[in-house]
Amino acid sequence: MHGEYKVPGGKLVVVDLDVEGGALRNVRVAGDFFLEPDEAILAIDAALEGAPANTDTAGLAARIEAALPGSTVMLGLSAEGVAIAVRRALAQATEWSDYDWQLIHEAPQSPALHMALDEVITAEVAAGLRPPTLRVWEWDSPAVIIGSFQSLRNEVDPAGVERHGVNVVRRISGGGAMFAEPSSTITYSLAVPQSLVSGLSFADSYAYLDDWVLEALADMGIKAWYQPLNDIATEVGKIAGAAQKRVVGPDGGPGAVLHHVTMAYDIDADKMLEVLRIGKEKMSDKGTRSAKKRVDPLRQQTGLPRQAVIERMIESFRKRHGLTTGSVTDAELARAEELVRTKFATPEWTARVP
Repeated sequence: MHGEYKVPGGKLVVVDLDVEGGALRNVRVAGDFFLEPDEAILAIDAALEGAPANTDTAGLAARIEAALPGSTVMLGLSAEGVAIAVRRALAQATEWSDYDWQLIHEAPQSPALHMALDEVITAEVAAGLRPPTLRVWEWDSPAVIIGSFQSLRNEVDPAGVERHGVNVVRRISGGGAMFAEPSSTITYSLAVPQSLVSGLSFADSYAYLDDWVLEALADMGIKAWYQPLNDIATEVGKIAGAAQKRVVGPDGGPGAVLHHVTMAYDIDADKMLEVLRIGKEKMSDKGTRSAKKRVDPLRQQTGLPRQAVIERMIESFRKRHGLTTGSVTDAELARAEELVRTKFATPEWTARVP
């Protein structure tokens, strides 16, 4: 069995192993990490040898930490990272390189249609009818997008929404409310097979699926990191928030994961505060008293036009994982438009949590 795991902000860990009699055998750990002293790698292999195959990530990490020499120094590597690679091997997880990735980047569309396209495209990936897909959104109007389980009245200020002509839509994933304007927001979705995140906890899957964009930002001179559970942050503030939805495949098969991210390119913080209700309780654990201070736009940090940031992100993904240009099919668009009519544009859905 073979498992790989790119440690967020670190290096690649590769594990090859067999399972015999319910235990790990012939374990070999490798990767492009840095590790001192040399014999520490043998200690890691020995710590995993014979471990019950059902040992969880924490248990495997504990075995590794207990076996390491006291002078061990790990760079780009952690005991948990090795343990995750083991769990991915046991789960027979797939890797980014196993797929032919497709890009969808089309003309501006309505907020409700974007919600519907996320559902349709992820269902297509779950059914094996389309390849894993990176979809970069273009908005035709400003919107507030609330999480699947949020209260409409608690999150949205009706007067502010009406005054600024903002659409309110509810997405299928959880998480918090987002404010998006066509020229001020960069939004993308990843629709990926469930097997790509096999062996990862929900929290680890966020970091794993965000890692490519952290590298893309680094290429633009921005030091960013994943901030649990679902934020991308820099030294001067949050720049993005992520959300996920797991979609079951046909006949209860493994299915797919929808991972979408909204990034602040040049957000109008005053307008945001007029259309969103951001309570004191939400701000209490953020280390700041102002929502304005929490969000630092990409325009300020890169000095690049929005389209240039998008192009560099796409090229960064293509360089790392390969990417061919595709499109929403006529059948997918028809299903999405029907979902807009019956679900995403209806008050029953938008106000399902009043």
